[in-house]
Amino acid sequence: MRWRINNGDRPGWKMGLLLVLLMAPGVAVAAPGTGPEATGGVPKPAIERGKGDKCVEDTEFMRKNHMALLKHQRDETVHNGIRTKQYSLNGCIECHASRKTGRVIGSDENFCQGCHSYAAVQLDCFECHASKPKSTASLMGTREQGIAPLTTSAPIAQPPSGPAARNLPKGTAP
Repeated sequence: MRWRINNGDRPGWKMGLLLVLLMAPGVAVAAPGTGPEATGGVPKPAIERGKGDKCVEDTEFMRKNHMALLKHQRDETVHNGIRTKQYSLNGCIECHASRKTGRVIGSDENFCQGCHSYAAVQLDCFECHASKPKSTASLMGTREQGIAPLTTSAPIAQPPSGPAARNLPKGTAP
């Protein structure tokens, strides 16, 4: 039996070839031993081990929840005045700062930057916070962070008194 459509073409072999060409990439990707799990996918970051014996929580928990812990610690400190060391950013930095650079950012080999680059997550903690432990970073900021160290030679602002205090809005203490 011959397949004929209008001009005598055989649509069967053309349709078959089209289907094979369209399905070939999908079969290659789905074939065992060819996916990311076989080749390892994106290589995991090579990060130095922390200085302590163990972290405050297990590794998997920290990978998933470290930001929630840091935010909770921030809220407790800033809003309630409660300072603890268990989940403090300073504690993390002191333990995880690179032995070579003394920092947690600046290179994909450094702890925070390495993981955040791997996960494609923005790392903005260190726009305000020091990326070195207290022992190697100035408590008042560093020039390399773009923060000039504070000096005590500048006069401390005093609340207005006398005639200037009368111009304050009601309910504002001088």
